[in-house]
Amino acid sequence: MGGIVNAVVWVLLISGGFFMVTGALGMVRLPDVFTRMHAAGMVDTMGAGLTLAGLCIYSLHDGAGLVAVRLVLVLAFLWFTSPIATHAVAKAALSGGTTPYTTHGDGEREGRDRP
Repeated sequence: MGGIVNAVVWVLLISGGFFMVTGALGMVRLPDVFTRMHAAGMVDTMGAGLTLAGLCIYSLHDGAGLVAVRLVLVLAFLWFTSPIATHAVAKAALSGGTTPYTTHGDGEREGRDRP
């Protein structure tokens, strides 16, 4: 049974790491603040969620139930606060005059160019 639990934990940790690296690359390479916020939200929800789920399963298997409860509370806090923070930053960016990066059918860009 321990081998199956370890395999599940490793899959969750590696998947969480993949989403974190993908989100970090997205925050560097995406063209404007709104798409970068999407990448940051992916890191919060999927990356941290899968990583904390793997740690929670490992701690439950190891007999540390209180640690698992704390990890679930951290995960719930992240899942409740991340969308609110992302919405607040997006609203502040819009009210500050930042325009979203869009393209028309002919390929011309609308909005500000990348710095």
